[in-house]
Amino acid sequence: MRADAARRAEQLRARIVASARFQEGETPAEDAAALLGEFGEVLGELEALIRRINRTNAATGVDGGTLTDALARRDVLRLRHSVVTSAADAAVGEGQRGFRQLRSELKMVPALPVAQLRSQADDLARQLREVDTLIQRTNWEVDLLD
Repeated sequence: MRADAARRAEQLRARIVASARFQEGETPAEDAAALLGEFGEVLGELEALIRRINRTNAATGVDGGTLTDALARRDVLRLRHSVVTSAADAAVGEGQRGFRQLRSELKMVPALPVAQLRSQADDLARQLREVDTLIQRTNWEVDLLD
């Protein structure tokens, strides 16, 4: 429901922008003022839904914490995984020129232990999958609060 409301809001935004100006003597494709009104209604629905979701997440217990705690954990794991993976990729020179054309050119060497970073990234990916599965299962089992 939240994704649908956000998608509708984005579609309305695009239609508002497209109808905000029109050539003198022409009729605009849509009434931008009416679209703005509809946009306000959709945002009101979205805000109410987000409030309900947040109340539900804060009140739902999961693994010794709340669903909100699990969501924060997932967000941090995603960020940590992304940085560790990017660091390992950069250390091996991914996306960079990986060979020397002349023996006189400087050799590039990794500043980080790539194998260790790859192992850490694998462990973070596993943790992320576990937390994500827990969140998804809980979302199916818990009804949204009013």
